[in-house]
Amino acid sequence: MSEEETFQIRILTSMTDIDPVVWDKLAASDGKKVSNPFLTHAFLSSLEESGSANAETGWLGQHLLLENSNGEVLAAMPCYLKSHSQGEYVFDHNWAEACHRAGGNYYPKLQCSVPFTPATGNRILTGNATNKAILQTALMNGLEQLARNIGASSAHITFMEKHEWDVAGEYGFLQRVDQQFHWENDGYQDFDAFLASLTSRKRKNIKKERAGAASIENIEIVHLTGDTLTDEALNAFYDFYLDTGAKKWGRPYLTRKFYTLIKERMADQVLLVMAKRNGIYIAGAINFIGNECLYGRHWGCIENHRFLHFEICYYQAIEYAINNGIKHVEAGAQGEHKLARGYTPSTTYSAHYIAHSGLSDAIENYLIHERKHVSMENDYLSSHAPFKNINTDKKSNKGTSND
Repeated sequence: MSEEETFQIRILTSMTDIDPVVWDKLAASDGKKVSNPFLTHAFLSSLEESGSANAETGWLGQHLLLENSNGEVLAAMPCYLKSHSQGEYVFDHNWAEACHRAGGNYYPKLQCSVPFTPATGNRILTGNATNKAILQTALMNGLEQLARNIGASSAHITFMEKHEWDVAGEYGFLQRVDQQFHWENDGYQDFDAFLASLTSRKRKNIKKERAGAASIENIEIVHLTGDTLTDEALNAFYDFYLDTGAKKWGRPYLTRKFYTLIKERMADQVLLVMAKRNGIYIAGAINFIGNECLYGRHWGCIENHRFLHFEICYYQAIEYAINNGIKHVEAGAQGEHKLARGYTPSTTYSAHYIAHSGLSDAIENYLIHERKHVSMENDYLSSHAPFKNINTDKKSNKGTSND
């Protein structure tokens, strides 16, 4: 393929309009297997077909396909036309308010992301192409042109990979960063080996929390995936999800049908960690299994027990990752409390096109200061991570420790 070859952009309003094999080939960096479960056709189409992400919920598909003159799909970008800023986890409400104060309309806007999923992954899908830079630039141009053509105020690419963020910045998009807390597998043989890497005080605290969860009367924790992922468990988990959603954001984003569809289409990539008491499910967390990362998503419960949240969401995820040779655990958005439990700061990246030049300039000035702040905070928190080689607990070096 020559650099002079012409491209064209085609817009799809539904994932059903593209062959799953074609999409997944583009979503796989090696052109074979998609490492991030959220980028699969199975996951994205389940969001749409279940009624979780569609025009009625303010997530109208505007997926970009980059084709050559022969109609061959060379690259793609999952994208949605949004009428609100809910379910994104990169907050632009202040930008919307500024736009409205200036007499403009912030909505509709374009959102290149995986709906309701604050997990880093490729957003400019080029498979194993050798001319990625050319394809990426062509798609960036296509996204900007789409925004102009439909009168969108802006286009946002969120939770993108760092190398894509660099490309977007070179193209002219505004660059933003934020912070999450991720766990890294340092080749631990088991959970005790992970504990041994921590300072004495943090190690004792985790042991205390795990013992507290294990001491709940008649508690049993089970892992359900693949063939063991039952409708009974999903029904119980969905009740937990509804309860948590009602407390946090008022309306749950995902429908029950979504969980039915992912069970049918990608059960081997779903891990439910469920707690039973007296034979009844009382709490649980859903995770998605990637090639190198375990992604923790939602949690909920119908009984409140001290330390059970930490056990179900964090420690069970770490233990599963160690036992299955998984390199990373992403436990969702925000949460400095994760630091004490072995999760360390990680930078997340987003890029933004703002059509209004004045608003764009104001946001760019703000983002310069925000990037500096996030960098400083990450450095500070990293220096206070609970690992021996980062922050040695001097007290634990005095005398003998029997923890």
